[in-house]
Amino acid sequence: MPLPFKRADRVAGLIQEELSHLLLREVKDPRLHQVTITVVRVSGDLRHARVFFTGPGAQTGLAEELKGLQSAAGFLRGHLGRALRLRYAPELTFEVDDSVERGLHIAALLKQVEATEGDGDA
Repeated sequence: MPLPFKRADRVAGLIQEELSHLLLREVKDPRLHQVTITVVRVSGDLRHARVFFTGPGAQTGLAEELKGLQSAAGFLRGHLGRALRLRYAPELTFEVDDSVERGLHIAALLKQVEATEGDGDA
């Protein structure tokens, strides 16, 4: 039996794909050339989309990339509305995705625990 997906989930996937394409091919801002869209979450009424992103400057906070995305939000929203043929183009809110850094931190902690347990066994 197939898993039931909400329309918002399907639209989020389409938005992520289209935004990635736009950032790669259409946007001329040099701050956004290496930005990666990691997750898009769309509200149930499809009017708001939270776009999570990361980039090569993740340790510095990605402030410049966030400013670039916010300044390009109108351009991106217009293209999304035309490409996806939605009744309302969702309002885009951009947020830095820190899940990769959290994952690396947890992996480092687990290695420390493994090393201390290995010393105790000897």
